[in-house]
Amino acid sequence: MFKLSEIKELIKLVDQTSVHELEIENEGTRLLIRKPGKTEVVNVQAAPLTHTYSQQPAPVYTAAPAAEPASQPAAAEKPAARAASENLHQITSPMVGTFYSSPSPDAAAFVKPGDRVSEKSVVCILEAMKLMNELEAEVRGEIVEVLVSNGQLVEYGQPLFLVKPE
Repeated sequence: MFKLSEIKELIKLVDQTSVHELEIENEGTRLLIRKPGKTEVVNVQAAPLTHTYSQQPAPVYTAAPAAEPASQPAAAEKPAARAASENLHQITSPMVGTFYSSPSPDAAAFVKPGDRVSEKSVVCILEAMKLMNELEAEVRGEIVEVLVSNGQLVEYGQPLFLVKPE
């Protein structure tokens, strides 16, 4: 079952990104969040309650409309164009989350421009729902550019690094 704090955090994440719909299923509980324009209701369907003093229906939350940043598409196209023109590989985000360049605030970054990486090299951590996920380079080469800053919210498919493959 999802905690209210987790649901609120997911609503904020969806609201701040260009993601229009997010569906998660966990232990028999399904959470569906949709942005306005398609549907304005976030539907939470909970598993049957096990206690006897309350049998309430699942709560329904309404997401606030979000304004799309005007410069976002142009920013997303620039790394793609550079990667294509310079024959660079893009390491993209496999999820919506928060980008961390190092394992802890006082530690050095996993990688920086000029560093060489292998397929299994950890390049960053992506946090989603309080879970820390290490992202591996999946390509052998040299880091040319880090496209996001530490602590930045990233979207699914957003370019994070440009790598010159070997």
